[in-house]
Amino acid sequence: MNVVYRNLGGFLLSLISVAALAQNQTPAAATPTVSTSAAIGTPSVPSVLGLQQCIDIAQKNNILVRQGLLQVQSSELQYRQAKLNRYPSLNAFITQGLNFGRNINPATNQFSDQAIRSNNFQLSTSVPVFQGFQLKNQILQNESVVAATQKELAATQNDVALNVIQQYLNVLTGAEQLAIARRQVETSQIQLDRTQKLVNAGSVPEANLYEIRATLANDQLTVVNAQNSVDLAKLALLQAMNLPAGQTFEIEFINLPDPRIERYSDSPQQVFDIALTTQPQVQGADLRAESARRGVEVARAGLYPRLALNGSLSSIYSSVGLQRFVADGTIVETETGAFVNVGGLSQPVVSMRPGGQSENYSFTDQLGNNLNRSLSLNLNIPIFNSRTVRTNIISATLQQQNAKLTADNTRLQLRQQIETAYTNLLASSNRYQATEASVASLEQAFRAAESRFNAGAINPIDYNIAKARLDNARAQLVQAKYDYVFRTKILDFYQNKPLGF
Repeated sequence: MNVVYRNLGGFLLSLISVAALAQNQTPAAATPTVSTSAAIGTPSVPSVLGLQQCIDIAQKNNILVRQGLLQVQSSELQYRQAKLNRYPSLNAFITQGLNFGRNINPATNQFSDQAIRSNNFQLSTSVPVFQGFQLKNQILQNESVVAATQKELAATQNDVALNVIQQYLNVLTGAEQLAIARRQVETSQIQLDRTQKLVNAGSVPEANLYEIRATLANDQLTVVNAQNSVDLAKLALLQAMNLPAGQTFEIEFINLPDPRIERYSDSPQQVFDIALTTQPQVQGADLRAESARRGVEVARAGLYPRLALNGSLSSIYSSVGLQRFVADGTIVETETGAFVNVGGLSQPVVSMRPGGQSENYSFTDQLGNNLNRSLSLNLNIPIFNSRTVRTNIISATLQQQNAKLTADNTRLQLRQQIETAYTNLLASSNRYQATEASVASLEQAFRAAESRFNAGAINPIDYNIAKARLDNARAQLVQAKYDYVFRTKILDFYQNKPLGF
């Protein structure tokens, strides 16, 4: 048994030494850390939610984000496997056989007419010495894929955050419009009480009272509609966070900048230049193009010869060989019973065989004596393989060109999105300023109409028209304000600025 272990250990040490010298095709790289996939959070939400809380919940629960995490883990596993492919392979092979009738004893290679139970043990290894730089380029290719999936995950997370910000601002918009609608109801109620007193005093006709009541009813309907808008906005926010509906919560109000005071300082070109270096979707597309370029080099490896070092260690055992004859140096003569004529005389025929005795031939002794070792250096030179390698190179080149076009298209879309966002920002700013001026004018007009109505100089219809115009302008001002803020955050997003307020 010790003989087996000594031979096996020495043989494997020699193979590992050769393998260590052969693996100089690529520098050592750090083993990537496998990210853990996020689990869906609890269905309930706090009674008051801030913007960052909403973003965190959405990114934790979003299915696309969770799929992105799985893609990152998958690419990291492929990268790790690509590095492990540089190392030798080691395989063990064991068989158990049972033969009946006339067979060859695998231990002695002699015919035997008895049942034979045999075992075959084999340990083989293969060391890739040179693979046409395929292993090196596969490692670099998978490394680019890992980085690309990480950038694509970051882009998905940014999209989720932007969606949450939009829904959050929609809730703020609806809440502010609801507050305006409630103030309109209060104003109409005050006017109704005043008109009721004037009607009771006989100063104004009773028809005015009916008009004011209709105005109050319309304002109350506006409150209902505004409340419905808030409820729908909250539902959209819950859905953006992948949470079930029907939960009661409030959001933290944000002190937003005034569009009249804070103008966006950067031009579209400045935003685009920064976005090219910070946006993960651009970086991810470039990394995909780099991975495709490495794929061409992997395909080209098929044109080069391949050199591999192979080795094996094997032994056999047979149940027929449990006994063996050990000679002692003597000669044993045995008469066969036959005679031959020698010089006219009949002489008996004598057989001669070595003298000795049988002894046990154990399992371990058989394995040690039947031990076989082999070591080979295999060179595979590609000459003609139905142009498979050429086809693979052309296919990889086409994939590289497609990946480059995808990266160019990503840049084009980014530029167009920035230009559109900047134009929308200017339009929102101009709309806010125009609406603000309109609100200021309509407030003065309403105050004048209210004074004249209270004095009986105008009828309720003119008063209602003035009030409706002011109410509508105030609602538009709120919408313009939050629209401007959201457009600002989009441009901040393209410059990799924090998405909070």
